[in-house]
Amino acid sequence: MKTLGIIGGLGPESTIDYYQRIIALYRERTGDGSYPEFIINSVDLRKGLDFMAANDLAGMADYLLKGIGKLARAGADFGLIAANTPHIVFDDVAPKSPIPLISIIEATCAAAKTRKLKRLALFGTRYTMQATFYPKVFSREGIELLVPESNDQDYIHDKYMNELVPGKFLPETRAGLLAIVDRMKATSDLASVAAATYGEAAIDGVILAGTELPLILCDPDYNGIPFLNTTKIHVEAAVAKMLS
Repeated sequence: MKTLGIIGGLGPESTIDYYQRIIALYRERTGDGSYPEFIINSVDLRKGLDFMAANDLAGMADYLLKGIGKLARAGADFGLIAANTPHIVFDDVAPKSPIPLISIIEATCAAAKTRKLKRLALFGTRYTMQATFYPKVFSREGIELLVPESNDQDYIHDKYMNELVPGKFLPETRAGLLAIVDRMKATSDLASVAAATYGEAAIDGVILAGTELPLILCDPDYNGIPFLNTTKIHVEAAVAKMLS
């Protein structure tokens, strides 16, 4: 079995979800009663947030590479970063990494392609919704990504950082997030990725591109709109590689 290494702590709540999901899926796939051995380096979320707030992407990349180096020295054969936003520097980190890395973006794109989804809403931190690292990958497969309008982006980012990351999952916040899904679903005209506002396009799915989002939007779909749980998708790719 290949040994997985995880950069965790970005944030802590979703790292727990990764841990539980990896164990459960591994045991389901093997069926022999065994448990997986893997390594988690839980890094300092505050440092990561400071790099993002300062737009210091080079600092963020270096910080992640140091953490991945620890995983490699501990015996990891391959790794993953258990968060979406840090993938903003994935293309800089992966070529310099001492071990191969599984991209949460590439894995999610493959899942969307398998399900034949063509127009997807992108929910996540402001950094994720406003950056190009998600559209760059999805556009290769002809999949359009649309982000909420500005006020709704502010709402998602605020609730994400100030409630979900610290582990507060409130019913009124869930209702607020689902209301944004409803508004994005209600429109009918097609739009380009460049426009990317829900006043112009309907959606056929929502990417939960923040690994805390599946902890509050727990169902696989809502009013016929499937949710792509990036944590679940990432874990499936990791366990498949562990057992390959």
